[in-house]
Amino acid sequence: MRPVLHGDVISAARALLAVPEAARVDFCAALIRRADIADKHRRQTGQVHQVWGNGSLMAAARAFPLLPEPGFDDDVYCNCVEMVLNALVKWRFSQKRN
Repeated sequence: MRPVLHGDVISAARALLAVPEAARVDFCAALIRRADIADKHRRQTGQVHQVWGNGSLMAAARAFPLLPEPGFDDDVYCNCVEMVLNALVKWRFSQKRN
């Protein structure tokens, strides 16, 4: 996966807002996997992935509906941002072990 920036986290959180709460953890992990697959595809072929984009988390998230960004006074949105950050830490840890 390409380096993760603020906009990547925000886009992923906005995509999570559009998903039922019970499905968010799995959906978040899937977004990260898709971004990683797309990045590997880009590096191998020199082409962006047709569905998941250029290997950024933002591109993977934008393949799905994004709800408007609320403020950080919205507890559900804060939980989604936190979920993305936690999933990224978990993913990075798993990459170091491989």
